[in-house]
Amino acid sequence: MAKPQRKKSKGLLILLSVLAVGAMIGFGKHSVMADWRTASREPTGIAPDPATTPEAVAQVYVARAFNWRGIFGVHSWIAVKPTKAKSFTVYELIGWRVYHGGGSGLTIHNVPPDRRWFGSEPKVIADIRGPKVDAIIKRIDAAARTYPHAKEYRVWPGPNSNTFTAYVARAVPEMKIDLPPTAIGKDYIPGGGLFAGTPSGTGYQFSLFGLLGVLAAAEEGLEINLLGLTFGIDPLDFALKLPMAGRVGFQEP
Repeated sequence: MAKPQRKKSKGLLILLSVLAVGAMIGFGKHSVMADWRTASREPTGIAPDPATTPEAVAQVYVARAFNWRGIFGVHSWIAVKPTKAKSFTVYELIGWRVYHGGGSGLTIHNVPPDRRWFGSEPKVIADIRGPKVDAIIKRIDAAARTYPHAKEYRVWPGPNSNTFTAYVARAVPEMKIDLPPTAIGKDYIPGGGLFAGTPSGTGYQFSLFGLLGVLAAAEEGLEINLLGLTFGIDPLDFALKLPMAGRVGFQEP
């Protein structure tokens, strides 16, 4: 009669061990900042220079969220530059605009796309260039402006900045955007839907308001969402996907 209880205890121990490893790696990847007013927003130099890059460019960036939130997750945004444009346009959803402005959190501005997110160094997770990208940029703009939760923001389980990026990504499957497991909110399907294509456009997912779900796709691999935390495996890149830790493998982006 005691065997089922032992199995449950072992399962809980494994889960807690995974979360502990993720927490330690998350702490190692992120330093908690105390004051957003002094946190760096300087460019890091990883974005192409519009002055020397005449071709059209569309990119997606992620960076650890500000302060303690960065231990658990990332903030994401989209940057585009049409052919021969002199600057980038950045699309992102910013929570404080919803909380304190009482309006839309959708922000569309001409700023360097590779700025630090309040101290956190950004990474490029998608990058496409060339003559066909101008048409994709127009679709990105149209999708961003029709995002249905622009006046809503919840850090967990969404909708938030990562929900926004995932929504736009589904409109441009050519970019094959694979948001990291630390992009909490990416699995919240806008409009209260339960089924959707994955952000990469290479598979499908089921999600119950971002709290419970499963995803299977060629690009993302297999993911299970438990209370907003992502566990998964990416066979193509030989990587595990863990809460807080992110991607752990040989080809971590």
